[in-house]
Amino acid sequence: MTQKHDMTATDQRIVYIRKVDVADLPEDVQVRARGLESLYAIGAETGEQIALVKDRKLAFLVARQNDLKPVSVH
Repeated sequence: MTQKHDMTATDQRIVYIRKVDVADLPEDVQVRARGLESLYAIGAETGEQIALVKDRKLAFLVARQNDLKPVSVH
């Protein structure tokens, strides 16, 4: 038997947005950060880092464009 599932906003996967110091990242990432002091990480609920982006606004935009629900972490 196949069940239908009604997709609602609560069904979106949550991702966590947090500021990270470039100095705490691997050397190859630091080189590509080109003088930035911090980046914003998009992370899964499991703790896996999904992406690094230049600023907070972009992190939220990327998450939403991928049907994810971004939550800020301090």
